Amino acid sequence: MTFLDMLRAAQSRNGSMLCVGFDPEPTRFPAGLRGDPSRIYDFCARIADATGDLAIAFKPQIAYFAAHRAEDQLERLMRHLQANHPQVPVILDAKRGDIGSTAEQYAREAFERYGADAVTLSPFMGFDSVQPYLKSPDKGAFLLCRTSNRGGDDLQNQRLASVDGQPLLYEHVARLAQGPWNLNGQLGLVVGATYPAEIERVRAIAATMPLLIPGVGAQGGDAVATVKAGWREDAPIIVNSSRAILYASSGQDFAQAARREALRTRDLLEAAKA
Repeated sequence: MTFLDMLRAAQSRNGSMLCVGFDPEPTRFPAGLRGDPSRIYDFCARIADATGDLAIAFKPQIAYFAAHRAEDQLERLMRHLQANHPQVPVILDAKRGDIGSTAEQYAREAFERYGADAVTLSPFMGFDSVQPYLKSPDKGAFLLCRTSNRGGDDLQNQRLASVDGQPLLYEHVARLAQGPWNLNGQLGLVVGATYPAEIERVRAIAATMPLLIPGVGAQGGDAVATVKAGWREDAPIIVNSSRAILYASSGQDFAQAARREALRTRDLLEAAKA
């Protein structure tokens, strides 16, 4: 199955647009695990097992593992997800962006070392920084387009001189991803939930592409507005929530609390389709 096939199957099977993000911070772990980086795998695996039937995707953020010298635990977590939740695709949130042989090594890291189904990328070094990730037709890649942080305005919201008028930079990225860069239908776009009007604009440009939408939950994005702006019957959206789910409880019931929050968010997103 291709990544897009997996995504659509997970959406149908789990009735979900919710992506569960893994941003493990040991200082926020529950008692018994708190402050211990060696327990990152244990914490994340418990969350995954509690939410796997509610998610359209999982999204580990690589920096949260690397900062604690826990890449081996990320490898172990990826094997756990593949063995126990093979129906849920995994997006490695790495935001890589380099060219040539370096990009090829980053692609090997994502797809061979970690076994991810898709990866997040920065497109701002051009197509040759994206192309190495498209060599495996079953894998996916999400390009940063209109991100959820305020500083995104510094570049993404700037106008370009163009024969087609003056598109904003993020609109140009969406057009490239929808058109000439999307060689095998493998690309998606990252658009923040904090900007629902921009989600709607990106969806108008990239009518059928999957959108990865962070910013719901702890970052304050409006889940209902997000769905209304981006969801279409034939175009999946992947709405990520990380901290609101991971840290729903600081007690021993953290996995059960994570499930309750994931269920609440999934149902809220689904209801917004009506």
